[in-house]
Amino acid sequence: MPGGIVNRLRKAFTRAPVAPPCVPAGLRLYAIGDIHGRDDLLGQLLGLIEADAAAAPDIRKVLIFLGDYVDRGLQSRQVLDRLTGDFAPGFERVFLKGNHELALRQFMDDAAFGRTWKYYGGLETLHSYGIKELTLSDDPAAFEHARERFNAVLPGKHLDFLDNLALTAEFGDYFFVHAGVRPGIALSRQIEEDLLWIREDFLDSSSSYGKIVVHGHTPRETVEFRSNRIGVDTGAYMTGVLTALVLEGEGRRLIQTGEVPAAAAN
Repeated sequence: MPGGIVNRLRKAFTRAPVAPPCVPAGLRLYAIGDIHGRDDLLGQLLGLIEADAAAAPDIRKVLIFLGDYVDRGLQSRQVLDRLTGDFAPGFERVFLKGNHELALRQFMDDAAFGRTWKYYGGLETLHSYGIKELTLSDDPAAFEHARERFNAVLPGKHLDFLDNLALTAEFGDYFFVHAGVRPGIALSRQIEEDLLWIREDFLDSSSSYGKIVVHGHTPRETVEFRSNRIGVDTGAYMTGVLTALVLEGEGRRLIQTGEVPAAAAN
């Protein structure tokens, strides 16, 4: 009798093994980190991804872009040309919104915001569209002129792209977002400001979110694998390393451009 009680107590306090996170069978996800105006790297990475996917022609393949397509690098227009064009046939595509896309759209409505955006990477974006008024000037009239010209030259397909970006995506046990999420708040109740801007409160948290959060926004030398999140922004515009996290079943691997340091441990 005592032995039976002990066995029942042992079973009651023994945790069942936790299954590793996974994506649905027959699906392969490629989550791409912050591009920041590096169309050269984006072209290289997409070539590597297409070669990788060619070995599995019958599987469903999804490209998930984590935002921050523009600013800082010198090829923002070329990046948007590529992403609004006919690329990667056979792939589904999910485009998430980053804080730099938000900043670009704010400048289109408010020339005064250009004082912030210019030094935040916006000057390089304007240069990619042939707008040079702000290179040596912080005069309010120059900002207004640059804003008017930018509104005039921005292709309609670029504007449609910027205005139709998603905030989040979910596949299986993974939740995809640009910056991260607010700990203690259900994923379905997160607000846009946190999804696009959050840093330390999210990065320093060990909270479980119910899903593994895959994000960009905060550059690191290597991909960060944590128990509750995976950060895939490897600072492409300055490092030359643009990263795609590949998720299939329970597997995780990386495809990257450039010289890549060893990845951070799980």
